[in-house]
Amino acid sequence: MRPAILNPLFAETATLKGVGAALVRQLARLKLNRALDLLFHLPIMAIDRVQVDHIDESLVGRPIIVVLTIVRHDAGGPRSPLRVRAVDGGGQWVDLVFFGQSGAWARAKLPVQEQRRITGKLDRYGQTLQIGHPDIALPGEAMGPMLREPVYPLTEGVTNKRMAQLAALALARAPDLPEWIEPSVRERQGWASWHDSIAAAHALTGEGKAKDRLAYDELLANQLALLLVRRDTRLRRGRALAGDGRLTGPLVQRLPWSLTAAQTRVLGEISGDMAQSSPMLRLLQGDVGSGKTLVALLAMLVAVEAGAQTALLAPTEILARQHFASITRMLGDLPVRVGILTGRDKGKVRADLLDDLAMGRIDILIGTHAIFQEAVDYHDLGLVVVDEQHRFGVAQRLMLASKAKAPPHLLAMTATPIPRSLALTNYGEMDGSQIDELPPGRQPIETRVMAVERSEEVIAALGRHLAAGGQAYWVCPLVEGSENGDEAAAELRAAELKARFGPTVGMVHGRMKPAEKDAVMADFAGGGLGLLVATTVIEVGVDVPNATLMIIEAAERFGLAQLHQLRGRVGRGSGRSVCLLLRGPELSETAKARLKLMRETNDGFRIAEADLALRGAGEILGHRQSGEAAFRVADPERTAKFVAMARDDARLLLDRDGGLEGPRGQAARVLLYLFERDAGVALLRSG
Repeated sequence: MRPAILNPLFAETATLKGVGAALVRQLARLKLNRALDLLFHLPIMAIDRVQVDHIDESLVGRPIIVVLTIVRHDAGGPRSPLRVRAVDGGGQWVDLVFFGQSGAWARAKLPVQEQRRITGKLDRYGQTLQIGHPDIALPGEAMGPMLREPVYPLTEGVTNKRMAQLAALALARAPDLPEWIEPSVRERQGWASWHDSIAAAHALTGEGKAKDRLAYDELLANQLALLLVRRDTRLRRGRALAGDGRLTGPLVQRLPWSLTAAQTRVLGEISGDMAQSSPMLRLLQGDVGSGKTLVALLAMLVAVEAGAQTALLAPTEILARQHFASITRMLGDLPVRVGILTGRDKGKVRADLLDDLAMGRIDILIGTHAIFQEAVDYHDLGLVVVDEQHRFGVAQRLMLASKAKAPPHLLAMTATPIPRSLALTNYGEMDGSQIDELPPGRQPIETRVMAVERSEEVIAALGRHLAAGGQAYWVCPLVEGSENGDEAAAELRAAELKARFGPTVGMVHGRMKPAEKDAVMADFAGGGLGLLVATTVIEVGVDVPNATLMIIEAAERFGLAQLHQLRGRVGRGSGRSVCLLLRGPELSETAKARLKLMRETNDGFRIAEADLALRGAGEILGHRQSGEAAFRVADPERTAKFVAMARDDARLLLDRDGGLEGPRGQAARVLLYLFERDAGVALLRSG
């Protein structure tokens, strides 16, 4: 149950003074539905005004506050503004300019021969100094916009002044909360209380310390939630799964290559965890082509050897079917029963598969989210493997784990190496393993950057590649052209290339029906197609060793992680592979840096760290975990700075002073609800 002290903050915006139905709808566009949302809707900058008695040329372009005497009104016409002439205490003339206001309004707000305090930006129009649409107040009135005015993110229909008023209403509801930060940490950082910090963050005072404190609070809440999930899982008695080698041994022996040292090391870490009754929680990172799928298959075979079922969860149907095909091929005649279940499996086929699964006649089930729907029952689920971990969250992982009689072992994989600070932030409840070397025989992919004006040269080279029996990808950022004539679209490019090369060209994108996509992918994988024009639907999981040429059009529109993933679709065999990045004529500095790094390195771990440095605040952490609130304050810079400290503080809180039952622990309960860390809150509610 949510602590009563927080109830005022969870009130809907409609309950705030002066907020009507229209404003509620406008605020909803910014996802500001409660007082709490307004409280954490922090300003992004401030307008600093200078208060003066006399106006001079040095102030042009600056926001000022000045007391003026109104001299006369010059009525505006249909296309000309209303001008009010005024003079400062030293005799300097200035015009106050208004569009869309009537003379009656001006006479009421700015009576001739009276003084008014005027706030606005001083500009010059010809030889005349002027202030457009200033704020107006009596000289003795308390000012709305102060010398320093915070500037908030806005939406149509909501002014900055109105947003500041709403923030003030939310701040008025903010209670004084008990302290959850370790005293030594707070003293060392020089942080004020939570209440004073949130007020300072809205006023943009304190040289960033207020936002630092709030970001730390958010990271502490997140680390507490992750550690609670980890502790809860570890405390539940699972099932030890120790294999006997009757399946893993023959599979390793029939491989045309030996396992790398990194694969062997990681497999030892995984099998060691699985041999314990405490459920495994492990994140497996490996660069594109490092052999994660083979390691995961060997882990699944260990579970099957121990008499348990396993489930492999993939984020897309294409990837699920790719896994099914490659795993079935690798297993060959080994006595392992593999099934696949996706959203499009219906009728008797689905019913028969679910019956086989419930009766234990399937050892390994591969599929999308369909594999943990309510109607899906396992006979004895012992291991869950989640591929492309960054696309799933804590809540989804726990949902799948609930399908087992006892908490199953969990192995999560990602081919997108994660910077340490973000791994700690999003996957802090897991142990980590890294496959940090590629299998022997893999050649680095040669990457070149070319201007889009050279497309004809690229197409000619593509023709020679196809004529020699090679296969290639051509990736576009869009499915279809836009109204402004954007040509970087798959449908337009596919039509052009089909006209040039004929039926050897296929196309696949996310709007196609699953059966259509599968048919095209199967045709390409089988060699029936030489060129596949696609969107990022092929970003993960597509494995065609004969495809050795990747062309990415409008490469500047993709992030580093996407470019690296797309490039990883080639270089999967022993042949030399090339990735061509076609860039547009105008590049931002960030785009230049991305393309330069792609040309310089194939190292996904280096690319991941650079991606964190190049992308803007919140862009990476915007990948919210399902069931968890998105980060409001903890941008990547503050995350990198504070997450390890927050984790140490969370561990300290849980391991001493009575844990969550002690004084600081009780405050931490409030923290979890305040920042809506749902995984932690759910465990608190369950006791």
